[in-house]
Amino acid sequence: MLFYKHNENFEVEEMDTAFLATTPLFRGSTPEEIGPMLVCLHGREKHFSKGELIFRAGTVIHELGVVLAGVVSIESDDLWGNKTILDQVRAGRVFAETYACMPGESLMVNVVAMEPTDILLLDVGNILQPCAKACAYHTLLIRNLLAISAQKNLNLSRRSFHTAPKTSRGRLLSFLSYQALTQGRRDFRIPFDRQQLADYLNVDRSALSAELGKMQREGLLTVEKNHFVVSAQLAE
Repeated sequence: MLFYKHNENFEVEEMDTAFLATTPLFRGSTPEEIGPMLVCLHGREKHFSKGELIFRAGTVIHELGVVLAGVVSIESDDLWGNKTILDQVRAGRVFAETYACMPGESLMVNVVAMEPTDILLLDVGNILQPCAKACAYHTLLIRNLLAISAQKNLNLSRRSFHTAPKTSRGRLLSFLSYQALTQGRRDFRIPFDRQQLADYLNVDRSALSAELGKMQREGLLTVEKNHFVVSAQLAE
């Protein structure tokens, strides 16, 4: 179903509401219901090129984003240029909702398009404050937003567990053990390339590669790009 929505200049464009109905934010809504919802919320779509900043650290925002196509990276950069990838947001997922819900709170991260990316932007104020029509969907969206935020808190807690060990091996053991556990197998793929994994675990890439080489020689695992096979000892 195609829905005519407002763009950045509040002109009318098309949007696929059938896809939005499959996303966590709009879970429980039908494509027919989402059309009027976006009109009320003044939803607008923006396109970003690869490497383009969507939101910059230090700014104050009032909109959350839903990835329609492409991939978004949530990154922390220090004054010395060191980068840490906190999350990768793919099609259907939401980002920046925490900051958008906190008026006056400056972003501590950069939000970057990892490839050509289309984003639906929604003003959180229009979600949290029912409109004059008292649309019933506000309650649904608030409930979905709460569930999304809770899941993200769990994801951040997991990353803190993986980065708690002091050594590269300890961090790899934590991360790979978790992947084997959640995927239910010792043969799995991870959602990162080598540099992204190093950034996620907050370790130097060369040190990470060296440690993976040692672990392979010790028979703990085999690895090819993002494909891992871990030993039974590691998976326990």
